[in-house]
Amino acid sequence: MVVMRGPGSSEDAQRFDDEAVYPETVDVNIRQLDPIPAPRVFLKELPITKPMSDLVLRSRQEIRNILHGRDDRLLVIVGPCSIHDPKAALDYAGRLAKVSEELKDQLLVVMRVYFEKPRTTIGWKGLINDPDLDGEFNIRKGMFLARKTLTDVLSLGLPTATEWLDPITPQYLCDLVSWGAIGARNTESQVHRELASGMSMPIGFKNSTDGSVKVAADSCYAVANEHHFLSINLDGRVISAETKGNPDCHLVLRGSNDGPNYDAKSVAEALETLKQSKVTGPSEHGLVIDAAHGNCGKDEVREAEVIENIAGRLAKGEPGIFGVMMESFIKGGHQSPAPLDQLVYGRSITDSCIPWDRTNELLHTLSDAIATRRKLDGE
Repeated sequence: MVVMRGPGSSEDAQRFDDEAVYPETVDVNIRQLDPIPAPRVFLKELPITKPMSDLVLRSRQEIRNILHGRDDRLLVIVGPCSIHDPKAALDYAGRLAKVSEELKDQLLVVMRVYFEKPRTTIGWKGLINDPDLDGEFNIRKGMFLARKTLTDVLSLGLPTATEWLDPITPQYLCDLVSWGAIGARNTESQVHRELASGMSMPIGFKNSTDGSVKVAADSCYAVANEHHFLSINLDGRVISAETKGNPDCHLVLRGSNDGPNYDAKSVAEALETLKQSKVTGPSEHGLVIDAAHGNCGKDEVREAEVIENIAGRLAKGEPGIFGVMMESFIKGGHQSPAPLDQLVYGRSITDSCIPWDRTNELLHTLSDAIATRRKLDGE
């Protein structure tokens, strides 16, 4: 057994290099280890430009203003369930950018640009993991495509949102993202709470798959405090990270295994749970509703109806809802994963998505709802 006297001991450091790793006891279930360049390499190859940086900083602050009740617009996080075709994603982004500009006085539109997909069992885990959808798992290519897609979307003037799944991925991408999500499966994860505590953007914690709101509230409280943990820096070196805490975390209602929780009663109950918890910040003002997942049973027709229901309630002045999420793509529905040349262009290969024409209608419906609410507030 190797015993180290301390990090400054060169003699023991040499012994550690020579003796500490035993081939018989490590990598037993590893087939192959493929080196990936450090984050700094990708940041230099695909740098964030000054206009992109300005957009990210401005949109993050605008999101914070909505979350803290300083801006009465509605935050709308909309886009494909996952990105599998960067060309189709950019096509979609161009359409969304035009509508976003048209409705900017009522809505702050942020595009879903999701590259990592959690799986209940097994399946395609996203563009980063398997960019060619062929089981070759060229993660280096996937990371490049992910960063390239984000820069392309930003160049159209659209801020971006993504789900943070792997704790290393943010070092490669987070400078380009304005809003992040921690999914239902990870909302109680210590690793993801630590990660979110150091992120530079607002983070939404989804209620757990069993519907528990308290777990997400506990996460928001934990994330607002400082943490210390192992991570990597831009040069790929292992570091001890010390965070200040993230004051801009909030709850996202996404339904559960038992059914939806977007209705007014569920929202009121969730707000009461937040009020009784220790969490402060955005959770004192409201929450975001995800119209997909458990709130629609992964049915895009039902998802659109959920958005219309929320819009109607906003128009009547229901408090506590400062944002919505919806899954939308060029074509509706979904298809099974396959190589790109075998797929229908612009259709999701994960959860079903609302088609573009219907999405356009829903965005205008939400905009009209905010305009109507403002009239009520002015009376």
